[in-house]
Amino acid sequence: MIEYVNQLGAGAPLTGPAPTGTDAVVWSLDTTADTLGGFRTQDAPTVLDAGEREKAGRLRLPGLRHRYLAAHLGVRVLLGSYLGLPPQAVPLTREDCPCCAEPHGRPAVSGNPLHFSLSHTGDIAYIAFAALPVGVDIEQTPSPETVTDVIHSLHPDETAELDALTPAERPEALARLWSRKEACLKATGTGLALGLVDPYVGTLATPPPLADYTLVDLPAPHGHAAALALTRPSSAPGRGTTV
Repeated sequence: MIEYVNQLGAGAPLTGPAPTGTDAVVWSLDTTADTLGGFRTQDAPTVLDAGEREKAGRLRLPGLRHRYLAAHLGVRVLLGSYLGLPPQAVPLTREDCPCCAEPHGRPAVSGNPLHFSLSHTGDIAYIAFAALPVGVDIEQTPSPETVTDVIHSLHPDETAELDALTPAERPEALARLWSRKEACLKATGTGLALGLVDPYVGTLATPPPLADYTLVDLPAPHGHAAALALTRPSSAPGRGTTV
């Protein structure tokens, strides 16, 4: 069961138990908020680890830095609530990359089987949690120029579906497709390293059935599309020593 989008607000979240089996939970938050989960966003550096602080420090525009801090504060607040830890005590790491085996793959919690995925665009962040590898993505509807740039980089059937639409219909369809594809690639941990052709996720109103993932579209604000991909138990890789 997938529990659809819960809102993380200013107060401490009521998460309940962590998802198990094939369940998944999705949270959203406003990345412009001054307070999230009982913590002020401006104080997020005291909660984040050195790597997160370093990345935040490279963002020179205050608005972008605030959004980054809010999104990563939200991840730690929610993980801490599920795991019974203070947010700053959640031990985050990186899994090995499936493409090169270097430790820059999916973010993970050391020593714990709870998986998570973060996506943010504009003022919105979505965070998914599951006991299996999970990916979540939210996208703003792209410009017609973006459709032109990427349409021939996709699966041939996806290119054909977009070509069959009117120019006015294509941006919304591409947002739907892109959120689905990104969610799958995040669940796998490859990201865009292997290109945009596979897996086929389609542009139609309902995602196609996939062998390796349970793929669902998520509710999203107007002008956005969002999706979640949960790895099927038979396809889930071993977690090794990272989780």
